[in-house]
Amino acid sequence: MNEQHQPFEQLKQLDERGIEYWSARALSKLLGYSEYRHFLPVLTKAKEACDNSGLPASDHFEDILALVTIGSGAQRELQDVKLSRYACYLVVQNGDPSKPVIAAGQTYFAVQTRRQELADDEAFKQLREDEKRLFLRNELKEHNKQLVEAAQQAGVATGLDFAIFQNHGYQGLYGGLDQKAIHAKKGLKKSQKILDHMGSTELAANLFRATQTEEKLRRDQVQGKRQANETHFEVGRKVRQTIAELGGTMPENLPTPDNSIKQIESAAKKLQDTSSED
Repeated sequence: MNEQHQPFEQLKQLDERGIEYWSARALSKLLGYSEYRHFLPVLTKAKEACDNSGLPASDHFEDILALVTIGSGAQRELQDVKLSRYACYLVVQNGDPSKPVIAAGQTYFAVQTRRQELADDEAFKQLREDEKRLFLRNELKEHNKQLVEAAQQAGVATGLDFAIFQNHGYQGLYGGLDQKAIHAKKGLKKSQKILDHMGSTELAANLFRATQTEEKLRRDQVQGKRQANETHFEVGRKVRQTIAELGGTMPENLPTPDNSIKQIESAAKKLQDTSSED
């Protein structure tokens, strides 16, 4: 585990049911907020982001009274919030990115959330692999639209520019392999899209690459094709590095599913049509 990531892991607690959580008060101190009241607006923005993502904030932010040691050494009950891993991810995404500890937290919680929280979530866990793939592929499709927009604002103007920009992201994430090389490694035909032939783990890694690149392009106000390409490569490389730190399989070594996303969609449509006839 990266040294920068250790403090976040050390703050993790388990409740009486064995479910992990983080204390908002403890997290605020780690993130460099001198007083808890200065942290509250960040918490509010994170709750709003949670609701906007379609997940009830109450499932990830639980108001509690916690015993806190004050200056005299005595303990006092103060308002606190139990945060899920996803809530922590949203908190650091809405924090001040100029703080190095927040930048480290964004990497830690985002990768853990995208790679593990979705897979560990009870509702998500019950989905079959095909359904997970369909869910992640659709989310990636939407985020790629936002990535295109952010890249255009940075100066990635033409279709060729964007193809080069995309290749930089793939090369960072896939250890130097570009889109053509990944296509060949998967044994795909020219007409087949590599994103439609990825399992859920590989799709999750690419979703994280896309979301983080878009946010970094906007946050850092990146200008120029070269800088945009370098940003995409660097984000891809960081995602790869974090997968390695977590002991995961490199994306180019993950198995290629037997069926494509188009085949899954077609099967789902047939099932829906059959159900509507009954």
